[in-house]
Amino acid sequence: MDATFTTGKELQKMDPVFGQLSFDDHEQVVFCNDKDTGLKAIIGIHNSVMGPALGGTRMFNYATEWDALNDVLRLSRGMTYKAAITGLDIGGGKAVILGDAKTQKTPELMRKFGEFVHSLSGRYITAEDVGMETSDMDTVRDVTPYVTGISESRGGSGNPSPVTAFGVYMGMKAAAKQQFGSDVLAGKKVLVQGIGHVGENLVDYLTKEGAVVTIADINQEKLYEVSSKYNAKIFTGADLYTADVDIYAPCAMGATINDDTVYKINAKVIAGAANNQLANENVHGAILQERGILYAPDFLINAGGIINVYAEIAHYDKAEIMRRTENIYNTTLEIFDYAIKNGMTTYKAALTIAQNRINQRKIENSKK
Repeated sequence: MDATFTTGKELQKMDPVFGQLSFDDHEQVVFCNDKDTGLKAIIGIHNSVMGPALGGTRMFNYATEWDALNDVLRLSRGMTYKAAITGLDIGGGKAVILGDAKTQKTPELMRKFGEFVHSLSGRYITAEDVGMETSDMDTVRDVTPYVTGISESRGGSGNPSPVTAFGVYMGMKAAAKQQFGSDVLAGKKVLVQGIGHVGENLVDYLTKEGAVVTIADINQEKLYEVSSKYNAKIFTGADLYTADVDIYAPCAMGATINDDTVYKINAKVIAGAANNQLANENVHGAILQERGILYAPDFLINAGGIINVYAEIAHYDKAEIMRRTENIYNTTLEIFDYAIKNGMTTYKAALTIAQNRINQRKIENSKK
C-alpha cells in the first residue's frame, strides 16, 4: 500500500522505499534508532549472491532523511558491483549514520550501532567510510565480530584510505594510457576535488610522479595544510569544472557529474575516488562519451579499500593486498577495451561484466 503524506493542502502518495530508483532490488534495508544515544542509522544490503554484504559506514549530516536513504541505497548497490568487478567473494552493503561526525559521534553511539550490525548475524559486515576512523571500528568490534578495518594492533588491516588511493592512482594511469597514449602522469595537470584521507594520499602519489596538482576542498584549513605539504596549487577560480586540466579526480561526495556540470568539464579524463560520481549513470555517462571524455568507472578504480578490508576475511597479507590493488590498472584497460568492442560507455561495460559474474555465481549457487 502506498504511504500517504500531507504537504500543506495537497494530499501526496508515494512509495517511500520500494519506489526509489536507487532501490534496485535491495534484499534488505534496516532502519536503526536508539533514543538514549541519539543513533539514527540505515543499513542497506543490496545483494549477497557472492557472499555476505561488506561495506563501510558513513556518518554525515544529511539535509533530509530521504537524502540519507538515497545515499545508502546508491552506495550499497555500488558495493555489489565493486566487489564483483574486483573478483571478491562478498556482496554489497553500506550503512549511513545521520549526524555530524565531529560533534555527535560518541563511543556509546558507535557501540549501539555495532549492536544493530550484530543483530544481522553476519549478513552485513561493516568498515569505515566518510566521517569514520579506525578507532571507531575498534569500538564497534567491542560488541560484534562483523566489522573490518580495525587497527592492526587488534589483528586488522588498519585504515584502508592509502590502499584506496593507490587503486585510484593505478586506474588513473590506465585511463591516461588509453586517452593520451602513455600512462606517465609527470607534467599532466590533475585537479583533485576533496582532500580527505583518500584525496591526500592520491595527491602524494601524483606529486611523487611529477604531476601538476591542483586541489579543491570546502575545508580551508586542510587546503592550506595539504598545499604546503605537497606544494600543490589551490584552485581559486569561480567554477572548478571549467578548470584547464587534463584529469579531473572527484574524491569527495558523489553526483558531481550532473546536469549542471557535465557540459562544463574541460578535462579529458575523469578518474577519482568518490562513489557514484555520475548523478545519472546512463545519461551522464553517455554525454561524457559523446564529448570525448574518458570516464574511469568509480566502483572499479576505488576498490582498493574493499580489497584491503576483505583481507581480514580472506586472510591474505599486505603484499597480496597491494598486488590485487595494482591489478586495477589491468582491469581498467580491459573495461575500456570491452566498452569499445561492444559500443557502450565505460560505466556500462564495467557494470555488465560485474553483473555477469553475479549471474554466473547465482547459477552455481542454485546447483549446490
